[in-house]
Amino acid sequence: MHRSEGDLIPIPDRSCWKVARADRAAVIVDADDYFRYARAAMCEARRRIMLIGWDFDARIHLVRPEEGEEAPTAVGEFVLWLVDRNPDLEVYLLRWDFGAVKALFRGTSVFTLAKWMSHPRIHVRLDSMHPPGASHHQKIVVIDDCFAFCGGIDMTGDRWDTRAHRDADPGRKRPDGSPYKPWHDATTALQGEAAACLGEHGRMRWRNAGGDELAPVGAAGAIWPDALVPQFEDVAVAIARTAPEMSGRSAIREIEQLYLDEIASARRWIYAESQYFASRKIAIAMAKRLEESDGPEIMIVNPVSADGWLEQVAMDTARARLVQALRQRDRHGRLQIYHPFTSAGEPIYVHAKILIVDDRIVRVGSSNMNNRSMRLDTECDVAIDAALPGNGAIGDRIVSIRNSLIGEHLDIDPMVVAERLRETGSLIDTIETLRGSGKSLRPYIVPDRADVEKWLADNEVLDPEGPEEMFEPLTRRGLLRSLKRRR
Repeated sequence: MHRSEGDLIPIPDRSCWKVARADRAAVIVDADDYFRYARAAMCEARRRIMLIGWDFDARIHLVRPEEGEEAPTAVGEFVLWLVDRNPDLEVYLLRWDFGAVKALFRGTSVFTLAKWMSHPRIHVRLDSMHPPGASHHQKIVVIDDCFAFCGGIDMTGDRWDTRAHRDADPGRKRPDGSPYKPWHDATTALQGEAAACLGEHGRMRWRNAGGDELAPVGAAGAIWPDALVPQFEDVAVAIARTAPEMSGRSAIREIEQLYLDEIASARRWIYAESQYFASRKIAIAMAKRLEESDGPEIMIVNPVSADGWLEQVAMDTARARLVQALRQRDRHGRLQIYHPFTSAGEPIYVHAKILIVDDRIVRVGSSNMNNRSMRLDTECDVAIDAALPGNGAIGDRIVSIRNSLIGEHLDIDPMVVAERLRETGSLIDTIETLRGSGKSLRPYIVPDRADVEKWLADNEVLDPEGPEEMFEPLTRRGLLRSLKRRR
């Protein structure tokens, strides 16, 4: 039997860094809306903008060029325009150092980066403070310490898409004009104390990467994009992080613990979207719930295949092995993994990192369900939990977000999802009765993987659990070692 919800609320120094209130908050799905809202919010900045990301591409447009009005639409020129029109504004951009190598092959992007770095009020740092093989993976924007975005969307190429994920959408083009695949993603918007905490986190990240000590902005007003409808008001938000152990710094594993607690607390449904499903710790937590006679249903939305051959070998093979192990324990038929497809049958790449538990928890961030996100890379997630003090009756809004996501994937009205769920009482049965032949969800089928790929996944060669495993003897590793011991 699962523990009570009250025992598993986010707790600072256990499963989160801080719990802070947000005057307003919203979940933003897909980059068409995010880029638009980010541009509007940055136009309101008075003192400071912090851009923290895995990657940035100065060439991409935040809105269509014809919508630019007086402000440039491309990221590079837009940032320059912001600081040139406001002499009090400073911009701090922190990106993963290895990711910056790609900018050298992006034509005009490298010249814009040079303009940024030569501007006295645009400060750029390349974050190299990671163990070998690790990355700076957070995706955060903080404006004047009073407004922030935190989630899974980078301001880089191949990210823009609408929630319709139309086939051959003319907006889904790279700066060179070539098309890219449909892309599904998510982030959050936060106003107030929670944003100030993300500002504090950003200043720590900046300092750890070798930057100067930055003071808080202080009172700078209230920012919220006019077109963005808040889903929550005066709500407590938990901020959770991952950071690897390094010389002089202890490991931070709040994200992993928060996943484990949230899975353990579920009563009826766990709905998740993740780029990967390859974490042994998360799989073990799910296996325990699947073995219960009255445990929750677990539904995961993944891409058909990981992006890039290295990720396919490591992540897709690990997923296949974990799903096989979980299905052996799923005696009650409560686990299902789906992939979204467009109307013409093209796979939609799932980059979103979302977890929704019952009508209690909605969580969005940069962490995937893989080992790297639990132990090796730097990550940041935010969670709104109805069990946190003062959050009150927010369950209907959490359910609305979940039904909206399912409706997006099935290309149907979220109200239809809600009605069918009331009829079936089952998240999986609801999906199965609503799935169609066009834009829809398709079940995951475990592939037959070559022996070499199984060996690579079982030994976690490309997805270690932490910096120590980068050098750990292979005989001590094993993707399924804990699950095997449970037999």
